[in-house]
Amino acid sequence: MKNPRLKQRKIQVNVKKTMLIVGFFFCVIIVKLSYVVLSPEVDGIELREFADARNTTREVLYASRGIIYDVDGNSLAKNANSYRVIAILSPSRTVDEKRPMHVVDKEGTAIKLCEVLAKNNQNKEKCVNDLKEYFSYDRYQVELGNWGRISEEERQSILALDLPGVEFVTQSKKRQYINSSWASYILGYARSNDKGEINGEMGIESYYNDTLKGKDGFVEYQQDAYGYKMASSSEIREDAVPGSDVYLSISSDVQNALENAISKFSKDKKLEWAMFTVMDAKTGAILGAATNPNFNPNTLDNLTNYLNPLVGYQFEPGSTMKTFSWLAAMENGIYKGQDKYMSGTLTLSDGTRIKDFNNIGWGEITYDLGFAYSSNVAASNLGLALGAAKLNDYYNKCGFGKKTKITLPGEAEGIVDLTYDSEVASASFGQGVLVTPVQLMQAMSAMANDGVMVRPYIVSKVVDASGKIVSEASRVEAGRIASKENALAMKELLHDVVYNGFEYNKAYSPSNVEIVGKTGTAQIASPNGGYLTGEYDYIKSFLGLFPYEEPKYVFYFATKSYVGPSADLSNMVSTTIQDVASILMVSDKKSDMDASMIVSMDQYISTSTKETVEKLKKAGIEPIVIGNGDYITNQFPLKETKVLKGSKVFLQTNSTEIIMPDVVGWSTNEIIRYCEFIGLKYTLEGYGKVESVNIEKNTKIDLKKVTLNIKLRA
Repeated sequence: MKNPRLKQRKIQVNVKKTMLIVGFFFCVIIVKLSYVVLSPEVDGIELREFADARNTTREVLYASRGIIYDVDGNSLAKNANSYRVIAILSPSRTVDEKRPMHVVDKEGTAIKLCEVLAKNNQNKEKCVNDLKEYFSYDRYQVELGNWGRISEEERQSILALDLPGVEFVTQSKKRQYINSSWASYILGYARSNDKGEINGEMGIESYYNDTLKGKDGFVEYQQDAYGYKMASSSEIREDAVPGSDVYLSISSDVQNALENAISKFSKDKKLEWAMFTVMDAKTGAILGAATNPNFNPNTLDNLTNYLNPLVGYQFEPGSTMKTFSWLAAMENGIYKGQDKYMSGTLTLSDGTRIKDFNNIGWGEITYDLGFAYSSNVAASNLGLALGAAKLNDYYNKCGFGKKTKITLPGEAEGIVDLTYDSEVASASFGQGVLVTPVQLMQAMSAMANDGVMVRPYIVSKVVDASGKIVSEASRVEAGRIASKENALAMKELLHDVVYNGFEYNKAYSPSNVEIVGKTGTAQIASPNGGYLTGEYDYIKSFLGLFPYEEPKYVFYFATKSYVGPSADLSNMVSTTIQDVASILMVSDKKSDMDASMIVSMDQYISTSTKETVEKLKKAGIEPIVIGNGDYITNQFPLKETKVLKGSKVFLQTNSTEIIMPDVVGWSTNEIIRYCEFIGLKYTLEGYGKVESVNIEKNTKIDLKKVTLNIKLRA
């Protein structure tokens, strides 16, 4: 039997050991806590920074991306973001009482906000009551629940109210392209990345990305357990800098005419692509550039090719190049237009045979007539007389083989590199060299400027968020390529092509203006060497100017692998230029258009509705009256704008009631102008004139609730 005292002594020893161990760990904990309290750093970690980081939140203040406009200020691409509305309730946010940064008048703010937030007026009372409840909370800031989920347009409306303490948090960011696939290769597109940033990936959106996107800001503050800012904490804030707006040189009226023409031409026809561009020959401003296929920048539907045809396509131009080989001969002093040569066939020293397009020629004819007949033999004779070095130099002088420096991404340089006689002969009629459409238009502008080319541009100005013009385009001369006399002589030869050459070329001439120009039919290079030999393996084109007497505009049409009658080509070009000439109110001495067709707008604001309508009708203008008020409060077009008889003029009256007019048959431009004038959201489908809309005529329009869906047909 064990000794009880010995057992008790062992227990006492174990208890003492346990107490010593517990006491030791307790002392260690006390020492560690004291060190944590007294020391700013533990295990290499700054405790204050660590604590702050756990309670500090940083919100990105996204910069508003700039808007892309046409030359007249009509928006083409803008933000379609969604936001959450935040109300700052704590007076601690306000530093200067004269400029409050928190909600001061809670009831008044609720009422004004609900003018925008209550989509249905029947919900307005509930909206006001809900917001007044939110504003009664004892918090630094609150969100406005479902009422505070808003669009870009609603945000702009709230901003216009200038309500202290009302702010916005971007929920999603996206870009909206107003006219769908209209001018898609010029505008390009922009998309949001994983960080919520919108970046341009094509076209103007890409080239001017840094200009449009602005600079994001941020706000940093301490938050409580509920995620709200702690009233006692300071705020670090750097406001976002909005992006600048970009105004294109594009005229919506001209662009609509080109889009309609290309759409109608391409419909039910087999072709690889078609394009039509118009440029101001005096300034270099691109007024319109349409292409088919195109794509929808909103959805990227049909986007299969990322090259902009205007600047990215490089191809053999065919006989349009004869304009510049003839000029090269003139400028080098070897051209004598009345000298004769034998057309038909030319055999080079290496055995290469050059043939006129009809294979037999027209016998012995003059070089002037050879140009009108588009003779390859005449062009080759002139090119060989010049030699490789001089023809190379002249083509380079015309801007071929180098970029025009237009502000669009993906511009190609083209290729001009001539050595052998066969290369020189072929290049003189546009084979064996690669050019871009914009290069051809730049070179052709010399015929409108006494021999001086002007550089093309697509952006007319850039305006920052304060309204300051950051940059503005102006005429830039790209070099003289011909004397005044030779430019005039070339213009006359180009006139002969249309009016004194082949009978079928006359079909290119519009009825309301005389043009000058040159047709082109180029073989398509085969990827395996040589040229494709199919019946339709050609690029057919027309490069021209109008009006004939004093050229002001350059135009270029081209189509690849077109299957169809040639008459459709000439008819499309003539009717399109006829439309464009009417839009630009261009005429010449032989035009049917005269000054009596043009009306200069007066100031109608504050005038009697009835008297104004009568006055406009008498002048041959169609007034579209918005509302049933007795006097005019706004008008479009504005005072001193020149319009053609038969045009529509929009008149807003002192009435908020808007009744849907009968818009069937209106042009694309007219329906867009109407919607933008009254602030009606709209969508477009197709091209051409209005075929139908989803709002019946004589129906009252609620601008906050409806979107006009417009179907167009060429």
